[in-house]
Amino acid sequence: MSRIGKKTISVPKGVTLTLNGQTVSVKGPKGEATWTVVEDIEVKHEGDELSLTPRSDTQRARSMWGLSRTLVANMVIGVTDGFEETLELVGVGYRAAMKGQSLSLQLGLSHDVDIAPPAGITFATPKQTEIKISGSDKQSVGQIAAVIRKLRPPEPYKGKGIRYAGEKVRRKEGKKK
Repeated sequence: MSRIGKKTISVPKGVTLTLNGQTVSVKGPKGEATWTVVEDIEVKHEGDELSLTPRSDTQRARSMWGLSRTLVANMVIGVTDGFEETLELVGVGYRAAMKGQSLSLQLGLSHDVDIAPPAGITFATPKQTEIKISGSDKQSVGQIAAVIRKLRPPEPYKGKGIRYAGEKVRRKEGKKK
């Protein structure tokens, strides 16, 4: 039995959840999201709660049960509160700035790196060394954060690079004489 799959998903006020066969659509103040649940999972919508149960006791049904529940719960959270990821720039001369809607990064390269936000994603730079990525889709927010971090991942000797907020970079000792 899946501990995650057993939990019901409560739908908050201001969010409309429609169930059309296996397709779950969620609409809220931050946007809308749609996802089709696999046939192995049965979806029930009763009042302001949504429950998912496996149709059979196969390995695939048990595997998809917790995943499906988590994805639908993330859609509900995304359209109500949204998701946010914070990145920090560490290094001399590393800075971020907004150019209209896109993000411009100075990372010690011979040129500035400009990143246009994908649909549903917004960038913000409260400080020159901080980037906030927000949106209603958890996967998209995490993906664009990973793409930006990959431009200059933190290096272990001086700790320079782009890192997630609160990320601990394991430092190495330099050369010894």
